[in-house]
Amino acid sequence: MAETIRCTHCGEKRPGLPFAPFPNELGQRIAAEICQPCWSGWLQKQTQIINHYGLDLTNPDAQTFLFDNIKGYLFGDAPNVAEIDTTKEGSVKW
Repeated sequence: MAETIRCTHCGEKRPGLPFAPFPNELGQRIAAEICQPCWSGWLQKQTQIINHYGLDLTNPDAQTFLFDNIKGYLFGDAPNVAEIDTTKEGSVKW
C-alpha cells in the first residue's frame, strides 16, 4: 500500500501513488506530492484534452503540451492550461 502524503493539489492527507507515472523528474514529483484520487481526476481530464485537441502523443510538441497541462492542473505551475468548451456537451446531433 502507498504511503500517506499531504497532497499538493487538494491539501488532504491521502494515499500517494505506489509508483512514479513517468520515468522523469515530473513523474517523481507526482509520486511524492499527488494523492491517488487527484491523479484519477487528472487521468479523466487528460483523456478530455487528448480527445478535444486530437493530440498525437508520438509528437514531441503534443507531449510538451500535455506535460504543461499536467503541471498546471496538479500544481498550478503552468500559466496556459487547456480549456475545453463543454457548453454543447450532450447536444451535438449526428
